[in-house]
Amino acid sequence: MNDNVEEQELELLKYPIGRFAAKGNRTAEVRAASVEVFSQLAEELRAAVEPLTAEQQHTPYRPGGWTVVQVVHHLADTGMYAYLRFKRGLTEEAPQVPSYRQDLWAELSDSSNEPVESSLQLIGLLNRRFANLLESLQPEDYERTFVSGGLGEMTLDTAVERYIWHSRHHIAQITALIQRSGW
Repeated sequence: MNDNVEEQELELLKYPIGRFAAKGNRTAEVRAASVEVFSQLAEELRAAVEPLTAEQQHTPYRPGGWTVVQVVHHLADTGMYAYLRFKRGLTEEAPQVPSYRQDLWAELSDSSNEPVESSLQLIGLLNRRFANLLESLQPEDYERTFVSGGLGEMTLDTAVERYIWHSRHHIAQITALIQRSGW
């Protein structure tokens, strides 16, 4: 019984907003709202991270997890990667897109030693470009696909949904740490 409780607590620390589940049936209104969300994600992240001291930013969001700094840089890395996959999906027929070793990328010096400001700026600018691209799309564009080495075939609609969930998932990890720590 105790192991089950610990597993549930770890699951909540890892996935404070739950695991990703595509909702599907995205309408024009939902897609338009996604553009607005893209415009807000960087500011939500900045609002969570900026008040933290350097020491707090180097605190893991959970035991055995990445530090806040690593999470922020991970969001920049995955944002760039998601944007490129999305553009390939728009311009190629179901392209194969490889996965990458996120765990190893998080250990590189630019993910642990670089101040978060560079990634906060990068995420803000990248999301602005992504939102601009999304505004130009037609409904049929969202039906295009790419094939991810780690996630399988995915429509661009699902890719947008996953990107938003992924960003909010990591922001929630940071804000949950802040709440638990009383910062």
